[in-house]
Amino acid sequence: MLCVKILLAEDMHMIRGALIALLELEPDLEVVASVDRGDTIVKTALETRPDVAIIDIDLPGTDGLTAAADLHDQLPGCRTLILTSLGRPGTLRRALTAHVTGFLLKDSPPEQLAAAVRAVAVGRRVVDPQLALTAWDSPDNPLSPRELEVLRLAARGADAAEIAGCLFLSKGTVRNYLTAIVSKLGARNRIDAIRIAEEAGWIP
Repeated sequence: MLCVKILLAEDMHMIRGALIALLELEPDLEVVASVDRGDTIVKTALETRPDVAIIDIDLPGTDGLTAAADLHDQLPGCRTLILTSLGRPGTLRRALTAHVTGFLLKDSPPEQLAAAVRAVAVGRRVVDPQLALTAWDSPDNPLSPRELEVLRLAARGADAAEIAGCLFLSKGTVRNYLTAIVSKLGARNRIDAIRIAEEAGWIP
C-alpha cells in the first residue's frame, strides 16, 4: 500500500492535534510535518517532501493562499488542499489562482477529509460543489491589485497616512484610491466597501 505523506499547516493547536489524529487513523496516510505559520510551509515542505499539503488560509506570517502559490512554484510535485472556514466565492477563486488542487470547508464530515487527500494526491481536483456553483455565479472582482492592497490595509484599521507610508504613496493618492474603491463596489463608504470585499472573499 502506497502511503500519502502529508504536511499540515494550522495555527490552532487543538484543531491541528485533532486533524493529525484523524488523518493517522487512516492506514495509507502519514502526517510527516505540521506547522503553525504560513511562512514556514515552503521550508518545511522542501525538507520533508510531502505529497499533499493541507493548508488553512488564515495563518500568521504568510496567509495560506500566498504560501500555496509559493509551494507550487518551489515544489510543484506537492499538491495543496485548502481546509478553511472561509467558504466565500472570492476565496475559492483566489485559491484556484494559487494552483490549489482541493478546497474543503472545516465543517465538512470528517470522512471527506481523507477522501479529499487521496483524490488530491493523484491530481484530481476536489471542490465543494455548492461553493463551486456559487463562485461560478458570483461577480468578478472589479478592484485592481493596488486597490486591493489599499483596502486590505484599511480593513486592518490603517488610516490614509499609514496606508501612504506602507505603500510609498501620497495621502492624496490613497484618498483617490479609496474613493474609486467605494465607487466601484457601489458602497456607501469605506466601511461598507470593506464589508462587501470581505464577504466576497476578495480580501482576507
